[in-house]
Amino acid sequence: MLSGGRVGLRARHDEDIPVLYAELYEDVPGQARALGTPWRPIAPGSANGQFVVDDTRQHVDHFSVVELDGGALVGTAALWGIDVHNRSAHVGLGLLPAARGKGYSTDVVAVLCHYGFVVRGLQRLQVETLTDNVAMLRAAERNGFVREGELRSSAWVMGTFMNQVLLGLLAHEWQPDAQG
Repeated sequence: MLSGGRVGLRARHDEDIPVLYAELYEDVPGQARALGTPWRPIAPGSANGQFVVDDTRQHVDHFSVVELDGGALVGTAALWGIDVHNRSAHVGLGLLPAARGKGYSTDVVAVLCHYGFVVRGLQRLQVETLTDNVAMLRAAERNGFVREGELRSSAWVMGTFMNQVLLGLLAHEWQPDAQG
């Protein structure tokens, strides 16, 4: 397990999947905002569910997020779109409703940065998020990510186009203890 100050990132366990499905995937508006694709009804236990880990896929590393104090599952995190040639990846996370607003996002991003830069040897990490996702923007910026631009009307979310913010962090810019 990779540990931060308050959370750990560990391999996805089978017993995590029903919790993530019920608390994250069944939140249709939340998933429509997070996925970047239309929400689709997928039955619990489906082999095609977003929380099922396929270890043969080399371009994504999935984690379950747990509290260090007690080990309770609090969400999901991933490095996705891993490009081994250009040594880059995208950062993503989702917290269960009861875990939001507790500062976990900043810690999750910090641990993903450690994993990406130290463990995987990547050069660049990137975040794309909706302009109104204050929690993700704050978590990324507290970890040193820099706003690189805004993608106008780039995300179709529940009947409307929304803008996205693009943030990036390079390995030489990363300061492991920078989060606020």
